[in-house]
Amino acid sequence: MRIPVNTVRGRGATTGHGIQHKDTEAPRFTAVRKHLAVLCASGFLWWALTGSAAETKTLLFFGDSLTAGYGLEDSSTEAFPAIIQKKIADAGLPWRVVNAGLSGETSAGGLRRVAWVLRQHVDIFVLELGGNDGLRGLPPEATRANLQAIVDRVRTKYPAAKIVLAGIAAPPNMGAAFTGAFAAVFPELAQKNQLPFIPFLLEGVAGRPELNQPDGIHPNRRGHALTAETVWNALKPLW
Repeated sequence: MRIPVNTVRGRGATTGHGIQHKDTEAPRFTAVRKHLAVLCASGFLWWALTGSAAETKTLLFFGDSLTAGYGLEDSSTEAFPAIIQKKIADAGLPWRVVNAGLSGETSAGGLRRVAWVLRQHVDIFVLELGGNDGLRGLPPEATRANLQAIVDRVRTKYPAAKIVLAGIAAPPNMGAAFTGAFAAVFPELAQKNQLPFIPFLLEGVAGRPELNQPDGIHPNRRGHALTAETVWNALKPLW
């Protein structure tokens, strides 16, 4: 921002004898005004960088293709994290959303990646991983261990951050024993770590063809809109 400075021009003062004397104070006064203007501009910059920025908190979504908005025409506006950002803006809340979703990510991949993501400050960390573990038939105990390690790393780096865990279901064709063991991972982790919990991220969306893409796994635009409502309701008590 440019701050206008009204400088004093060095017009001389005229005495009663008509003799014009050079005003030696004008240049010095101008220099003082300029110096004050610089200080004001510096103060404004400091306020902009420390005051307003400190008031904005970060909500980070850490997940796989569901978070990334795989298959959408414009994931930057249609994926559920983007819809959450719009809701935040409409509500006038001082939060920004970071979408750290990565298509194809497993819980093990997330564990390897989380340190890089945590280089930025986080106030709320929404953990949505495990779906690809279930699709691949990976051992539920391994998923549990990876998710627990992610929770531990977030808490170590940012002890005051709130961590929200989103539950995911394994496909039924994996068998009752596997799907049951997999489904139990999420509520157990939430209870153990006292985490705000979304029991099933795709509640009301999964299994409904009109809300999903042709693969039957990834929500379409309408499906993401409903998922955003589920997530929004879970986040409301945390603002």
